[in-house]
Amino acid sequence: MRSLEVAPPVLPDYRGACLTGVVPGLLGHLYGSVPLPAWMPAPVADAAQIVLLVLDGLGWEQLEERRAGAPTLAAAVGGPITTVAPSTTACALTSLVTGRAPAEHGMVGYRVAYEGDILNVLLWTLGGVDARERVHPLEFQPCPLFPGAPGPVPVITRYDYGTTGFSAAHLGNSDLLSWHTSAGLVTGVRDLVGSGAPFVYAYYEGIDKVAHARGLGAYYDDELRFADRLVADVLSVLPPGAVLVVTADHGQVDVGESVEVLGGDVMEGVTLISGEGRFRWLHVRPGAQDAVTEAAVEAHGDVAWVRTKAQIVEEGWLGGVPSAAVSSRLGDVALVPFTPTAFLDPADTGELRLLARHGSLTPAEMLIPLLSWPTR
Repeated sequence: MRSLEVAPPVLPDYRGACLTGVVPGLLGHLYGSVPLPAWMPAPVADAAQIVLLVLDGLGWEQLEERRAGAPTLAAAVGGPITTVAPSTTACALTSLVTGRAPAEHGMVGYRVAYEGDILNVLLWTLGGVDARERVHPLEFQPCPLFPGAPGPVPVITRYDYGTTGFSAAHLGNSDLLSWHTSAGLVTGVRDLVGSGAPFVYAYYEGIDKVAHARGLGAYYDDELRFADRLVADVLSVLPPGAVLVVTADHGQVDVGESVEVLGGDVMEGVTLISGEGRFRWLHVRPGAQDAVTEAAVEAHGDVAWVRTKAQIVEEGWLGGVPSAAVSSRLGDVALVPFTPTAFLDPADTGELRLLARHGSLTPAEMLIPLLSWPTR
């Protein structure tokens, strides 16, 4: 391995401007229980009602590079905050709605170890089989949702997401309002805010889907233009005193066909692989951690940060010391690329279809927008 000068990972700012503080900060201000954090966009201070819209997959760097194509977002007040680690949807959305770091809520990735098998958190399958009866979502993720809200928060999301195990785990008993098209998202916001709902959570996944399928080229640019118009439409239906806040769960890196295959020296001591291509966990047999770590550094240290689980916890990547249950979901050694590449898991070859990806701790993935607009 050749020696490289590598920038350090962008660590989540769990004590400051981080995704974990967004919902507690907004709800605490709305209901008067805590002061508004200084890093919140200024228009929030005047809010009588708040709509929080998550644009899945919109990183701050990607937005900054395309401001001319997103005039509504470009005109907003606010700036970048950090997401969590791993910078992936299951982990980040759960941190957003619980206000807790991954070490606490335990949704520590897209594919996590569970009783010797792999739980696909987004599909809620274990070994490819529906796991809702075997792995109860509210036991797997026990943290309360929307801290500071006096009751269930209305959630606007795609019609086919409401019945999933992942939705049960990170949205719980929230009042779900489904939309079939993006126009329905706008209508849902209008109706809920018009009926007096103090806080509404809305979710749009188009940017993330297009990035995965087409990369960060022309299709992504056009989808961002569409999402910008969606934001404008939401703003247009808000009554006086209602404030829109826009954030995201992670950014993106264009990986294309650049995939790293783990070599024999690395895999010799590995018993299971979990995580995702840009945050790959290796689970090793007893006594093999040092050898696997050394082999991983030698083979892949020029493209990825290589850390043991103990190092990741000590360096604060997960926001605390995980419980025994959460720790059991983590691997022993992690390979986290700082270059535009991903690590292959032969048991999850579907990832090969993804052109843009996320999960690592690069600025492109870790920095996300937190934006708002003055009330009318």
